[in-house]
Amino acid sequence: MTDVLRRGRASLAFAFFAQGVAFALLVTRIPAVQDRYGVSDALLPVFLAAVPVLAGAGSVATERLVKRVRPSRVLRWSQPVVLLALLGAGTGGSGQVAVLAVALGVFGLAVGALDASMNMLGVSLQRSYGRSIMLGFHAVYSLGGIVGASLAWAGAHWQLALWVSYLPAVAVLLPAVLLGSRWYADGQPAPVREAPGGGGGVGFGLLLPLCLVMTFAYIGDSTVSNWSAKYLKDVLGGSEQLATVPYNVYMLTTLAGRAVGDLGVRRFGAVAVVRLGALVAAGGFAVVALAPGPWVGMLGFTLLGLGLCVLVPQTFAAAGRRAFERHGPGASDAAIARLNIFNYVGFLVGSPLVGALGDAWSYRGAMLVPMVLVLVTLGYARSFEARPDRYGGGHERPRTADVGRGSNGL
Repeated sequence: MTDVLRRGRASLAFAFFAQGVAFALLVTRIPAVQDRYGVSDALLPVFLAAVPVLAGAGSVATERLVKRVRPSRVLRWSQPVVLLALLGAGTGGSGQVAVLAVALGVFGLAVGALDASMNMLGVSLQRSYGRSIMLGFHAVYSLGGIVGASLAWAGAHWQLALWVSYLPAVAVLLPAVLLGSRWYADGQPAPVREAPGGGGGVGFGLLLPLCLVMTFAYIGDSTVSNWSAKYLKDVLGGSEQLATVPYNVYMLTTLAGRAVGDLGVRRFGAVAVVRLGALVAAGGFAVVALAPGPWVGMLGFTLLGLGLCVLVPQTFAAAGRRAFERHGPGASDAAIARLNIFNYVGFLVGSPLVGALGDAWSYRGAMLVPMVLVLVTLGYARSFEARPDRYGGGHERPRTADVGRGSNGL
């Protein structure tokens, strides 16, 4: 394995970690952001919805941008923008809603470019390594989320101003990601091959099953993120202190599942891992919905972390692989940028869907909806299968020639 690949993998892993920290610092301090700027309860959902919408636009723009600029360049400059926008969101004061709007708008657009380009590089590196490594990148992202949430808790505990809470993280991460970006490694640019039928580019039909899986996975994830605390307290009768635990348990089990998930893919193949993940996640939702009390509910959220954690990384890997098989390396980047949009679709749909069903019906019943959607993933599991004649039964084939000499020479 070349030094270029090793350095590229390490630097990209740190980029995933930094993004996990930044995103957690923002979303876990939403109540403090609302109080600082004096945003009304009616206006807050507009701000929260704008971020994933703009992130989707950033992902679409990245698909076009990487036709002219390598993904490593997009990542190199989008990540500092995300960190600076995070800091900007903490610097305004009461009544300065325009400052918050600009900061969140920049954050959303940059996050879309960042998420897309990170996963493009991850899929390219996986192809060059010749074995599954995508779950490892997402495990580091989960670790970053835990670190960011812990920093946010400390800021809230000591009642620090937002900018004081954000500044140390940004001051450490910003120079680190700029330094690490010197060693990003991405595939050599290549024209998109025409499809056998004569049409060029990546057809939506090729990605549709994976887009649905991505959407369903993020509906499940946003359900846990937004409703686990309320569900444990109001439905299962847990204490307010205990209600803070399910999301932390979910994040820890997500980290654990992703840390060992690549080994499972190498041993049993992506199809088997995705099927097992979907079954475990569906079982988790069933346990949550039927739980007689908070501790059984906690078991359900633990299962959700172990099940859902494998779906998103494997979906990105499968999209890049399928597009590469049909059209070559250039199509892999385009496919990942398009798939990334459905990350935000699921995030937008999940929380309002569960809330509306909970109010109109019951929150126990609402938990069965993401359970059914996750089970639908079983029907699309074959979409994660690599062609055996090219990739040896589900493993990526080494293609070191596809990797450039890093982004510092671009």
